[in-house]
Amino acid sequence: MKKLETERLILRPFVLDDVNDFYDYCKLETVGPNAGWEVHTDKEISLKIIKGFIEKGDVLAVYHKDDKKVIGSVGLHKKMDIKGNIMYEVGYVLSTPYEGKGYMTETVKRVLKHGFEELEIAEVFVCHFVKNTKSKRVIEKCNFIYKKDIEYQTANYGLKLSRFYSLKREEYIRNREETKWKNGI
Repeated sequence: MKKLETERLILRPFVLDDVNDFYDYCKLETVGPNAGWEVHTDKEISLKIIKGFIEKGDVLAVYHKDDKKVIGSVGLHKKMDIKGNIMYEVGYVLSTPYEGKGYMTETVKRVLKHGFEELEIAEVFVCHFVKNTKSKRVIEKCNFIYKKDIEYQTANYGLKLSRFYSLKREEYIRNREETKWKNGI
């Protein structure tokens, strides 16, 4: 994915020098388990994952402009459903001290704009574990539509009950136009 920008954040490809910032939030008990992966116990784990992000190219670092550090990540992952249809999943994590300030909503909205307006993706889906109310709020603020509860395969914790949402390009455009109209734009 290419570099994207918001008012407060730069969404850019990871570089190896991000390992300290990445490890700082991946070692928190409040981050990884909410996303389905284990807490990082050393920087070597973090470095290996960053190398994977760089190789695959579908995850961006969320860089805080004022604090000059990476505070999270966001991915737009190309997937295929059981019928062979191409789908895209947005996934994200944020360092706990930065929660509740609108950073992840700002991030996801910018990634959706890129996906729908520049890449012309037809539909994006997102999931959150049933108990993860913080992710649920981001999803609601980004106008995703709840579809169903599913068993989601996590990286480290097996299947977890999750809520599945999607947003189609035409719904995104309609929401964007309604927002402009409401705001007099």
